[in-house]
Amino acid sequence: MKAKDLLDRAVKTLKASPAIDHWQKDREEIESEDLLMHAMGVEDLDPAVEVPPAAARRFERMIARRATGEPVQLITGYAEFLGLQLMSKPGVFVPRDSTEFLAQQAVRRLRGRRRAIAVDLATGGGTVALAVANETKGVRVFGTDLSGAAVRVARKNAERLRLRATFATGDLFGGLPSELKGKVDVITLHPPYVARRELRDLPREILGFEPRHTLTDDSPDGLGLVQRAATESREWLRRGGWLLVEVSPDRARSVAAVFRRNGFRDVRSTAGGELKVTRVVVGRR
Repeated sequence: MKAKDLLDRAVKTLKASPAIDHWQKDREEIESEDLLMHAMGVEDLDPAVEVPPAAARRFERMIARRATGEPVQLITGYAEFLGLQLMSKPGVFVPRDSTEFLAQQAVRRLRGRRRAIAVDLATGGGTVALAVANETKGVRVFGTDLSGAAVRVARKNAERLRLRATFATGDLFGGLPSELKGKVDVITLHPPYVARRELRDLPREILGFEPRHTLTDDSPDGLGLVQRAATESREWLRRGGWLLVEVSPDRARSVAAVFRRNGFRDVRSTAGGELKVTRVVVGRR
């Protein structure tokens, strides 16, 4: 069967799935092509090419899994993030393109600094921390996560990519060396900001495949962890250091208010890149 025929059938299947959030234009086409290339073991795809039967069967099994809501990154076992190929494992928050802007904002504030220090809270598989380590020179990068499984994946990603970053299991700043207090240049956080009562409204592809603690902190407004981070980060940031928090657009104003109440200066909500589904709130100590 030709690739085009397989893709056309796959796109119809994905578009008909109630488990997928159809928010992005051409999302089903993009994901189908990515999965077919993975099944065939190629990096480019000619729609007219004949797909070997074994690869076609692999592809159809992948599409069936995706139609249940399972993220592409878990099906393939990896995620592409700012040029890095990161392992993606069940039980660890899936890296997504929308978070690239958070990493880019951190990198912009770290470049050119001598002996700079960066900390990524709730690091998951080390997505932002490793992107920062890859894009900067001489920066000491640390990542923490409440989940020991996530920290193990982060360490494996660092080893595979030969990037220098230190990962520790801990609640926010727990696990960090105390010697970093007052010396950190940039702190990044992609928090679980879904309010407790809003959790049931999430798409099945999120609610069914992401660990609950990566989605919500069980606070009524979803800002419990953001409040803690804004309060506690002041002890760790150097004067003039930055706190960067990724949130959904509807949360940005509330998060900015939390920053200001905790004495941060130059607070603003920023957006960039092709995907406008998130914003990064920034503030300077």
